[in-house]
Amino acid sequence: MDNQMKKGLLDVCVLAAIKSEDSYGYKIIKDMKPYIELSESTLYTILKRLENADMLTVRTAEHGGRLRKYYRITDAGRKRIEDFKMEWNEIMAIYRFVTREDEEDE
Repeated sequence: MDNQMKKGLLDVCVLAAIKSEDSYGYKIIKDMKPYIELSESTLYTILKRLENADMLTVRTAEHGGRLRKYYRITDAGRKRIEDFKMEWNEIMAIYRFVTREDEEDE
């Protein structure tokens, strides 16, 4: 898969993981695990990129005697998810076009 496309898909997946409630790194990885494997280093790179793009905000809170960063989706992050849903229709149309010959051969 093209790296730029994969990067964009992972960004949307991380946003989707936190769209209903604030979350933190380990929980985001755990929530995504049934769907996609993501390393901590990759996740934190994505979280930083999304923060810089104003798609999420970060707050620090104490938990169990340690500081933990919690991530919250912003309106821009929610818009990115909605934009992705619209783009997905176009991606599926392209997929159907590319695979149409496969279906005709069957």
